[in-house]
Amino acid sequence: MKKEGNAARTLFLDFIYDFGGSLLYAAGTLLFVAPSNIAPGGASGVAIMLGYLFGLPIGTTAFVINIPLLFLALRFLGRAFTLKTLRTLAINTVVMDVLIAPVVARYYDAATLLGADGQLLGSLFGGVLVGAGLGTIFLRDSTTGGTDIVGRLLQLKFPYLPIGRAMMVVDACVLLSSIVVFRSLRSGLYGMITIFVTSKVIDGIVYGADKGTMALIVTTEGRAIADGILSSLDRGATLLKGTGAYSKAQKDVIVCAVRTAQFHRMKTIVYRCDPGAFIIVTEAGEVYGEGFKEMERKR
Repeated sequence: MKKEGNAARTLFLDFIYDFGGSLLYAAGTLLFVAPSNIAPGGASGVAIMLGYLFGLPIGTTAFVINIPLLFLALRFLGRAFTLKTLRTLAINTVVMDVLIAPVVARYYDAATLLGADGQLLGSLFGGVLVGAGLGTIFLRDSTTGGTDIVGRLLQLKFPYLPIGRAMMVVDACVLLSSIVVFRSLRSGLYGMITIFVTSKVIDGIVYGADKGTMALIVTTEGRAIADGILSSLDRGATLLKGTGAYSKAQKDVIVCAVRTAQFHRMKTIVYRCDPGAFIIVTEAGEVYGEGFKEMERKR
């Protein structure tokens, strides 16, 4: 009974995230991206171009484009991934073509809202809304298919090809096609802006709250610095023992992860205790553990 309840809760949460993400995605596409003659990569970009040429509904067209990709995904990427993607695609199609598109067609005037700077505003605000929608969907480990499926399939064929690069190649082909379809170099350039903004918003939603700064601090005052970090920043630190390769001197090495906004205070603590300390700083895309993101548990 408990297992069935958890499964129902998981399915309900998946639906809520898919529906909310699809609303944002559809709004960004139909209110800003498509009216600005921008095709920012992926199956949706191809659907926008086909809609421009033949008046086809964008959501349904994107779904049809994804059908052969879903068969390939079922064969090579697994049943669970394919079914989850199919569910998200179905919800996204209904939201875009049944809920949002009729309202846009009846009440929305893109020329009035976007004005003379239509493509610039369309690329920026469209990128924000589309990115917010995709980021919301990605939070439940789902996808809208298209470029994501193609990228994963290419990586199976070419294991050493990074999936991000594979997806970028596909999006670049769509952008080049948009220049021909819309007969405008500007459409391709603004499409690049849309892709950039979309990716930044997705990263902000999926990783933003969990980003941090990791520091490796080489010092002779490890205990004092660690105490200062613990008391002033309420952050943990790990003390390691190190030996200088040249000097042969014994050193403390502190490993510490802090929020980005706390780094300046941490640096002040370090140099107050040891002006000669050596600090290596790197951005941590995600940090798990106490004070940061809890390890995910499947719900």
